[in-house]
Amino acid sequence: MATASIPPTTEARDVFRELGYTVSEGGREFVAERKWRRVLVTVLCLDDDDLDPYLADGGDTPRLRCFVTWRDTADSLQERLVSAKPPYDWAVIGIERGGEDFAVMEGAPGSP
Repeated sequence: MATASIPPTTEARDVFRELGYTVSEGGREFVAERKWRRVLVTVLCLDDDDLDPYLADGGDTPRLRCFVTWRDTADSLQERLVSAKPPYDWAVIGIERGGEDFAVMEGAPGSP
């Protein structure tokens, strides 16, 4: 069983592949593409992750962002993103321990 301090990187890639996306290789950040959609995916564990570096919009990053974490920390991540009001469309995916199931939580209503 994975601990909270290990981000669900493999599980995140598996979720996007199951959803029909082509997934780039890389570390905790990767690009998932399907049809016209290009999503920058950032995998976090939240126990020791500083969210601030991931909130910046560097100009050439996709307008669609997805943050993936364990399911038991996904609500907290969503709250932090709502408070931060990042300048792009975003969603949070919370993955159950063991990678068996996941939940998608959309950004705040009226967000960019």
